[in-house]
Amino acid sequence: MAAAVLLRRPVLTTNKFLRSRLTSSAMSRPYSFDSYLVTPAELDKSLQKNAPSRLSTAPRTVPVCGSWFLPNDPEKRNGYQVFKKGHIRKSRFFDLDKIADTSSPYPHMLPSPEVFSNALSELGIKRDDTIVVYDTAELGIFSAPRVAWTFKVFGHPSVHLLNNFKLWVEQGYPVEEGEQETFERTEYPVSELDKSRVVAFEEVREIALDYNKEGNEGVQILDARSEGRWKGVDPEPRPGLSSGHMPGSISVPVPALLDPKTKAFLPPDELRKIFEQKGVDPKKPVISSCGTGVTATVIDAALTEAGYGDGSRRVYDGSWTEWAQRVKPSENLILKEQ
Repeated sequence: MAAAVLLRRPVLTTNKFLRSRLTSSAMSRPYSFDSYLVTPAELDKSLQKNAPSRLSTAPRTVPVCGSWFLPNDPEKRNGYQVFKKGHIRKSRFFDLDKIADTSSPYPHMLPSPEVFSNALSELGIKRDDTIVVYDTAELGIFSAPRVAWTFKVFGHPSVHLLNNFKLWVEQGYPVEEGEQETFERTEYPVSELDKSRVVAFEEVREIALDYNKEGNEGVQILDARSEGRWKGVDPEPRPGLSSGHMPGSISVPVPALLDPKTKAFLPPDELRKIFEQKGVDPKKPVISSCGTGVTATVIDAALTEAGYGDGSRRVYDGSWTEWAQRVKPSENLILKEQ
């Protein structure tokens, strides 16, 4: 107690030198985020205090653009084209289609640890950087959660999502145009994939086959695709794929989790209500799925923000694109609702 009293004595207000040193020390402390989702104001403050710099060795806040568009995008946009039209200063562009397992027949499957490490090294990212991933102003929240989730499954210590770039632009925070900068290469360490966050086709198939059978584990599959695709009445973006859903899966379309005007995540209490209304049991494990494993991570991020469930959550990396190509017609694992 005595120490606390001494610290509050008037010497702090009368000794200009000491006051200056204390103020300087407080100003030099890194700015940290309180939650997984960060606001434009929080990111702007963090970038001012922890700006990426070649001269500083302190941990930095590094913005990462994870923009991506579906192959049937009506305006035929792609992520890097949109990045060049407007991005946060010093942003790195994370190409979901290239930083991936390009040998797989399925799009943007998780890369190997070596591919991930090399990509981050080329982007000048360090292991102790605080990463804030953002999406496009056009879509709000769409593909950035997949990029952030990828950082997390490879064990990056500090990863966050901007909620969101649409608001960043509308609220007048700085945006730059043009090509991505060339960053000085780092040596990002090779880290093993956290397999507890990912689920493969074979296990999802067993869960679907066991649905409604006595003794099954009760794993819940949440599907982020549109309700029309889930029901099987609307086509898939990729030609030749049957739409429909897995036995027992629950339709949780991405737009249901976002504010219709801002395209940002809804507040935690509203997200909890949505999961409750959908019949998602917080005591049971969850597998998130979608078309190609991108928007499945929107569900995963929403569950995190809502504090919903016990944290036993995984993402089906291949999602519906793999599922519709690999299940056998005789297994009756593609259901439709007319």
